[in-house]
Amino acid sequence: MNKLNHNLKENWFKNIILFLSSQTISLFGSSVVQYAIMWHITLTTESGLMMTLYIICGFIPTFILSPVAGVWADRYNRKLLIILADGAIATATLILAILFLMGFDSIWLLFAIAAVRAFGTGVQMPAVGAILPQIVPKERLTQVNGANGSIQAIIMFISPMISAALLGVTSLEMIFFIDVITAAIAIVSLLALKVSVHEKAADKQTTSYFSDFKQGLQYVNTHDFLKKFFLFFAVFFVLMAPAAFLTPLQVTRSFGDDVWRLSAIEIAFSVGMMAGGGIIASWGGFQNKIKTLGFASVIMGICTFALGIVPIFWVYLAFMGIFGVAMPIFNTPATVLLQEKVEEEYLGRVFGVMGMISTSMMPLGMLIFGPIADFIKIEWMLLGTGIFIIILAIFLGRNKVLIEAGKPALKEN
Repeated sequence: MNKLNHNLKENWFKNIILFLSSQTISLFGSSVVQYAIMWHITLTTESGLMMTLYIICGFIPTFILSPVAGVWADRYNRKLLIILADGAIATATLILAILFLMGFDSIWLLFAIAAVRAFGTGVQMPAVGAILPQIVPKERLTQVNGANGSIQAIIMFISPMISAALLGVTSLEMIFFIDVITAAIAIVSLLALKVSVHEKAADKQTTSYFSDFKQGLQYVNTHDFLKKFFLFFAVFFVLMAPAAFLTPLQVTRSFGDDVWRLSAIEIAFSVGMMAGGGIIASWGGFQNKIKTLGFASVIMGICTFALGIVPIFWVYLAFMGIFGVAMPIFNTPATVLLQEKVEEEYLGRVFGVMGMISTSMMPLGMLIFGPIADFIKIEWMLLGTGIFIIILAIFLGRNKVLIEAGKPALKEN
């Protein structure tokens, strides 16, 4: 096992380049197609209900599957799971492209493909989170996760523009083939990746799925820091809902309904995220990861509050950009903390729980704040949630259990 760990450290850079390249190619194809489908539904139906149904189809399967996928990520070869998920998404997209070419272009087919793609994402999320510590030495996890955050932000920035440009020159079904091609390239890249099967997957499975799932919940329940960590995230994501979902509506109501304004807030946020990913990758954050999390939370709380009071659009954009910078500084130490502190055989299930929280709490927040936005000014909601986020960050920084968990991991010899 020591020899294996030594080889891992020797070859980690080549392996992580290969892994991140495959994920980047796959994510790019998926993002381009996702935006194309979303805009096609918007343009052809002009219906808020249809857009809501599409969004629901895109997140509910991920939420439902996350705990099951977390068990799979601990029971089976994680690299193989990522390949199968990519392959399933590509196959479903290929079938959809063929059906569209044959003239079967019902809007309900797009809802079905959104659900299939969400299932694939549900399988991938815990497996990707759990496989990184198998490839990367612990002391490099912050750097790699930060770089990965920057790559994802770049894709978020360019894929809407590329998707819009492609919709202008070609048909939707032709764009579907991009996802099929990028998934094939990603799968070939992953097949070349050399990563050992983790210990639990290598052993013969003697317990049932339900038993493994139950053990995962018990693992979270017996670790005080995980309970408090997940509780913090659940409350944080609910409070983030107005800033995440209602700011476009706020901009339309308060600054004007010009399309360029909506594009500008997306660009400012994406550019901020790219910068934030680079900052956390090179800086690494404070020695205590919880302090880094708290620091980023305070920045996001201040930005949320500021978005509620700023009367000038260009200043509003500046705060949106700073908000984007804080996101990777928040996400990266959170991910690394789980990767460092959770035992390898439970990593998939813990990331499954994290996936459930991240996919459910913001929509839950929208169920609370969305209807209220029709009779209470969005500015007031941003002021209130901004204050609560800052208070939550202060509680985070004062929690002894979490501060202890956030201390640097001991380096392996």
